[in-house]
Amino acid sequence: MATREIYLAGGCFWGLEKLMRSLPGVTDAVSGYANGHTENPTYQDVCGGTTGHRETVRVVYDPEKTSLDALLFAYFSVIDPTTPNRQGNDIGTQYQTGVYTADEDSHRTVERIVEIERQNHESFCVEIAPLSRFYPAEEYHQRYLEKNPSGYCHILPGEISSLSKSRVDPGRYVRPPREALKKKLTPEQFAVTQQGATEAPYQNAYWSHHARGIYVDAATGEPLFSSTDKFDSACGWPAFSAPIDPGVVRYKEDRSHGMHRIEVRSRAGGSHLGHVFKGESEAPGGVRFCINSAALRFIPYEEMDAAGYGNLKDLVK
Repeated sequence: MATREIYLAGGCFWGLEKLMRSLPGVTDAVSGYANGHTENPTYQDVCGGTTGHRETVRVVYDPEKTSLDALLFAYFSVIDPTTPNRQGNDIGTQYQTGVYTADEDSHRTVERIVEIERQNHESFCVEIAPLSRFYPAEEYHQRYLEKNPSGYCHILPGEISSLSKSRVDPGRYVRPPREALKKKLTPEQFAVTQQGATEAPYQNAYWSHHARGIYVDAATGEPLFSSTDKFDSACGWPAFSAPIDPGVVRYKEDRSHGMHRIEVRSRAGGSHLGHVFKGESEAPGGVRFCINSAALRFIPYEEMDAAGYGNLKDLVK
């Protein structure tokens, strides 16, 4: 199958280009200027703030080796979508975030992912539009952080490293439409995953469950946690020390019920899972992911191959 393209504006293009180059299935990434109203702009022109161009990375990828979903979720995990014309310390119209598409199929995928990502933020300022024009940036901007390893980057090296090692492609676990979810899930599962409800403690399927295997999103089947990272907790809900892959969960500030907590949501499904707590004495490493059983489905180790999760068996000790 031929390669495909997506155009991502995420602040200074140096870091985003390096990130995209590091992801499996990406065959090329080019820094440039997109969707402005002038032709053949220079870096100085764009920095002047009058061209309308965004610092953008053209990402070329092999859809047989990675999904557009994976690229988009990686992108959204390293940008701040709540701030217009700014990322990190960089301020100006050229740093406006945006996703620009070159074909209708890509645009439909982008709109589906954006619908999920909007749930994680009170405001959402990312431009979503068809690509109108793109000009490669000057040669000294290409692979800038490879040429200048100590150069500025608002995307942390640890984020790039973690995302480059991702084992779970979210494109395999597309969220069904809401009406389909109502039919697929039990009333309790729907209330928890789609409406943010909390099940009763101690009276749920996996609180004291100790079998070997993985726990997946009840709504999409995306792998979320391994039995290796599950531990006994007095809270009355399943407790995990870490997700099976750092990229499979999203975090959102939660100030409901007069408390300040961090909500945990699934990446591909946008399902409410529970909350994460730090500084927990009973938790390995001090971190406890407190997760509703109703948000999960358990796949026994012996059935992982047949269920399509055989590539993750090494993560289940």
